[in-house]
Amino acid sequence: MRRGVAGQRRPPERRPRPSWWRDAVFYQIYVRSFADSDADGVGDLEGIRGKLGYLELLGVDALWLTPFYRSPMADHGYDVADPRDVDPLFGTLGDFDALLTEAHGRGIKLTVDLVPNHTSNQHAWFKSAMAAAPGSPERDRYVFRDGRGPGGAEPPNNWVSVFGGPAWTRVPDGQWYLHLFAQQQPDLNYANADVRYDLERTLRFWLDRGVDGFRIDVGHGMAKPPGLPDMDPRAAGWGGGEHYDPRFDDDGVHEIHQMIRKVLDEYPDTMAVGEIWVHDEERLARYLRPDELHLAFNFRLVLTHFDADAMRTAIERSLAVPRAAGAWATWTLSNHDVWRTVSRYGGGAAGLRRARAMALVELALPGAVYLYNGEELGLPNVDLPIEAMEDPRARTQGPEFGRDAERVPMPWEGTLPPFGFSRNPRTWLPMPPEWAELTVEHQLEDAASTLSLYRRAVEVRKTHPAFGVGDELEWYGAPAGCFAFRRGRGGLICALNTSASSIALPPGEVLLSSSPLVDGRLAPDSAAWLV
Repeated sequence: MRRGVAGQRRPPERRPRPSWWRDAVFYQIYVRSFADSDADGVGDLEGIRGKLGYLELLGVDALWLTPFYRSPMADHGYDVADPRDVDPLFGTLGDFDALLTEAHGRGIKLTVDLVPNHTSNQHAWFKSAMAAAPGSPERDRYVFRDGRGPGGAEPPNNWVSVFGGPAWTRVPDGQWYLHLFAQQQPDLNYANADVRYDLERTLRFWLDRGVDGFRIDVGHGMAKPPGLPDMDPRAAGWGGGEHYDPRFDDDGVHEIHQMIRKVLDEYPDTMAVGEIWVHDEERLARYLRPDELHLAFNFRLVLTHFDADAMRTAIERSLAVPRAAGAWATWTLSNHDVWRTVSRYGGGAAGLRRARAMALVELALPGAVYLYNGEELGLPNVDLPIEAMEDPRARTQGPEFGRDAERVPMPWEGTLPPFGFSRNPRTWLPMPPEWAELTVEHQLEDAASTLSLYRRAVEVRKTHPAFGVGDELEWYGAPAGCFAFRRGRGGLICALNTSASSIALPPGEVLLSSSPLVDGRLAPDSAAWLV
């Protein structure tokens, strides 16, 4: 039997189900915050395994696990010291294998985060680079440069870090190294053959263990343009804006994705989705060519306010790019880096109504859907005191930029924190007492709960024949502040009302509504499915 580069025995060939991922419901697990099995206050792999029955009940097709690799946790695992081992905080490789085996036994695929743009500054390679001389092979694995100005005292260019401040840190011998994120996350140099080979080795390590695919962190990064030209100072964030930003989306990145795809093609039924913050539609479509990514994250719904016209435009543009490339769309409303939907839509009862409505819109659309853990409970952001925050962005850019508010652990049961997340009352982020009515236990028996709505919507999406009728959208005429679309001919109808008044629904039988109908009409801040 063939063995991978990492020496792991490859499991028996799995019977492929072509393109299982194209309309799958993925469930993102922020590993630190899902379930804690060993009472240290931090979620872990065994905790996830203990909750697979819940995920099966929810009806999801696949999981996406955020990084669980060896890491000093400067960026909670996105600073990877060893991409081919499990950090003891989260368990062992044996725990991972057990989780994977049981997930597959329940019919749930498992995908993992890949962090190829950078390593931890505690990675063996970077320690060797710091001990080596300028121009050495060890330094060539990273992006080291001499500085500008007298004595090289100024950074090599004007690039800024996504986390704030310069994207360069000077080392004692006078050179500078590049880090597009925290200074503990030095960028790799993909012009170096060692770096490309090591990425392939990591891919094969996890594929040989049986994973079903990868989410590629900063999938529009990795390649750096020759000469490292200055960026437009008005450019900011993750790239992809209107101003010149050579930090991201360099043409050379496509060779890296082509290499990844070649490896994946050796493992039938596996896939990759990229975190691609590129808004130019022609350039985004390049990532979805047949020899590159299977899917690219679409953030348009995340970036669109709760307005029917704006949402319709976002949906139409989101469908156009993958179709032009012969690929499939993705949909998501939240993740570990952005405000939770309830809070983004205004918070309180209104925010929850709108989040429930958009859940039905998202799950009605053709393509893959990514849910974020706790989204199905209607969890809001948590207003944390600055002393409780751990996100490096909160430290470098201020508490308003921190992402801890959307990473608070899952509430499972009981009436007081930690709500069954852990046996330790001190969880890594504090849990608010008012979540007692949002626990899984509380919502499971309530037919009107947000969890019940998600369970029913996922079930209907997977079983009702109206979801199998074409992937083109036919738009109806609708009152101001509303829209309605049908999937193909004779398929599902989805209606959204973002206005302040109830409206008449299109003709058909109502399968599901996010809020109770009002005399047969769709209430404000609501959505419904019909056939």
